[in-house]
Amino acid sequence: MNSNIEKLLILNGTIYAENTVYEKGYIKIENGMITEMGERSRLTDTEDYKVISLPHGYSVVPGMIDIHIHGVNGADTMDATREALDTMTGTLPKEGTTSFLATTMTEGSDSIEKALKNTADYMANHQKGGQAEILGLHLEGPFINPDRAGAQPLDRIQKPSVDIFKRWQTLSQNQIKLVTLAPELDEDHELISYLKENGIISSVGHSSATFDEVGEAIDAGLSHVTHLFNQMSGLHHREPGIVGASFLRQELMVELITDGIHVRPEVIQLAFNQITDERLILITDSMRAKCLKNGQYDLGGQMVTVKDGRALLDEDTLAGSVLKMKDAFSNIQSFTTGDMRSAIKMTAENPAKQLNIFDRKGSLALRKDADIVLLDENKDVFTTICKGKIAYTREDDTHETN
Repeated sequence: MNSNIEKLLILNGTIYAENTVYEKGYIKIENGMITEMGERSRLTDTEDYKVISLPHGYSVVPGMIDIHIHGVNGADTMDATREALDTMTGTLPKEGTTSFLATTMTEGSDSIEKALKNTADYMANHQKGGQAEILGLHLEGPFINPDRAGAQPLDRIQKPSVDIFKRWQTLSQNQIKLVTLAPELDEDHELISYLKENGIISSVGHSSATFDEVGEAIDAGLSHVTHLFNQMSGLHHREPGIVGASFLRQELMVELITDGIHVRPEVIQLAFNQITDERLILITDSMRAKCLKNGQYDLGGQMVTVKDGRALLDEDTLAGSVLKMKDAFSNIQSFTTGDMRSAIKMTAENPAKQLNIFDRKGSLALRKDADIVLLDENKDVFTTICKGKIAYTREDDTHETN
């Protein structure tokens, strides 16, 4: 299929537009943007469009946005090479991801700085249509609590520092959009306050903060929670912890890994009931082993064993995931009472709003980027369109006609 077609026409699918659903609808795409959509009966002027005609039962949804992903298919953000980011941007459309935050991890300052500079250079000089778009960087660590390190190397952890962050943000060409930190270690909430003042999301994660400490951090500007339940203070009837704050504080958007491994399906249902699709954001937190076979793989200089969908640093420590966004999308509907619209909110709309890019991404609406995923009757991805160019089509599907 030619990925250089400038004008595309999608026909006959159930289209989940921003404010409505079109049964047997259509979408026109031109120069990377959505220019027209509606019911098929209202369609006119199809000349010069390449047509993708969908069978009954197929759906059209917004491209998914993964704000917490380290790597895929043998590549990792921390590799700090153009080739690694080419692999990530080229592979992710296969799972319905059309844009993402390249996520770093706790390593030495030199390694982090190389990754920041490499990602900034890639964004400025090498991004193109027909690939997943890097929206910026998620700095996960090193400003975390050693008691909640998980798979983050203990000897590389640093205290939260505004001076260090300023240096890193300069090296990244101001592309750090989200910072995971332990607020209980951020003295006088200096870093959280600085991030808030500069429009950068601060997230509590890898933290032992109490419920009250989270509340104080929210007052300073905290607005996000990194991978709910994992490496954080849990819910106790006398100390609600970060989990309790996630349930109760409406100021917080909350990440959730829905692979059924990091969090049991029943607890995912509990979180969905309490937090709802208004505040949940589905992420993968995936590492380089995603899309590869069982074996041992590097994560921040540590060996991780991947077997049957689990990535383990040792017997008891999960080390990221191998979850695909398309599976997060379907799992949330299997594990909870959420429907397609809920899944769309949690994989596209909510992350776009949190990143303040909902004017151009996160929903199917006129003049927005044509980041679109076509799902078959089993909710599996068969075509992904990134900024109007076909980035992936499953080989067993031939629904394109002239």
